[in-house]
Amino acid sequence: MSASSTKQRRRRRQAAVGRMDLTRVRRMSEREIEASSPPELMGLPSDFWDEAVLVPPVIKQAISLRVDPDVLEWFRAQGPRYQSRMNAVLRTYMTQMRRRVRR
Repeated sequence: MSASSTKQRRRRRQAAVGRMDLTRVRRMSEREIEASSPPELMGLPSDFWDEAVLVPPVIKQAISLRVDPDVLEWFRAQGPRYQSRMNAVLRTYMTQMRRRVRR
């Protein structure tokens, strides 16, 4: 088995777990994209994305964090990407604490 076919399989697997398959999307027509879009995106004005800004993802730092078992269980029960949600909660707390210090 070649290295390139292994990479292709990995890419397909990644796309299956929530990653966008950009090659497939680039081949789709506007009509196909609209048909596969969630209902809340229907009827957006044509200029909706005109002032959109690309926000590159922040490279996360891997750490070991000890949390109470019930806290971890609750976040895991919320489904995939529970660690991202934990990060969002911590970021919100950090933001609020920074605002308090500035006052």
